[in-house]
Parts: sequence; structure tokens; C-alpha cells
Amino acid sequence: MSSTDKTIEPERSAVLVFVYGTLTDPDRVEVLLGDGPGEYELGSDAILEGLHRVDGRYPTLAPGGSVEGRLLAVDEPALERLDRYEGVDRGLYTRVAVSHTDRQSVWVYVGEPERLHIEAETSWPDEPSFREAVRSHLERAAVEIRPSE
Repeated sequence: MSSTDKTIEPERSAVLVFVYGTLTDPDRVEVLLGDGPGEYELGSDAILEGLHRVDGRYPTLAPGGSVEGRLLAVDEPALERLDRYEGVDRGLYTRVAVSHTDRQSVWVYVGEPERLHIEAETSWPDEPSFREAVRSHLERAAVEIRPSE
């Protein structure tokens, strides 16, 4: 096992998370997940179609385009740590499921533009909450994750 992963054992249930910002860096993942509960493995490059990266205080996604990132396999304790890191409970990011060409779905964190001080125009559907706007876009648009070529 390298210093950049705590390999998930076959008997432990793993989920995939598409990462597109600081968590594409193995050293950053090690700092966040390396010495706590949970197991993880930073995997292959992937492309998220239908959303693009927007930079602000922290990077987030907005409708249209595509973004390159990586797939991060995590077990439930590591996923809980990612939720805390991304500020899901504080409303900074929402975690949503996106289709993958080779799998059922992959988790993706999408940050609320106003809370992250995003100055670029983002065109989310008009919904009562940001989470609902993201889900509405995912239902209407061709958003999926595919392996990088």
C-alpha cells in the first residue's frame, strides 16, 4: 500500500466520488483521509460531461461544458469525512449522484455559487433550493461521467 492510498478491501463496500479540485492531488487526499477512519483509493482520470468547473473561493461546477477530474473510491467512513470537508452540513456543497458510463452512479460535490463567492455567471434552473436546482439540471441535461481517454 502506498502512502497515497489506504486500499479498500473487497469485503468493504466502496462508492466512487468524482473529484475535480484540490482532491485530484494525491498528497491532499492523504492529508484529508490518510490518518483517520475509513479507507480510500485515488483512481483513474475521468471526464464529467454536462458541467464545467468555475473557480472562486473554492472551485465548483456550473451547467454546460465538461471538466476533467479523477475517481476516488471511498468507504462509508471516508465518505462522511469528505462530506464534512466539503461543508455539506453547512450548505457549501451538495452531494449528488451522476451517471457513469461504466457504473450505476458516482457521487459529485457541487458548490453553491453564492456561498462560495463565485463571480462568474452560472445558469442553474430556478428552483426553491440550490440542491433542487442541481437535481433538476441533472434530470434535464445529458450529464454523465466517462473514463478519460
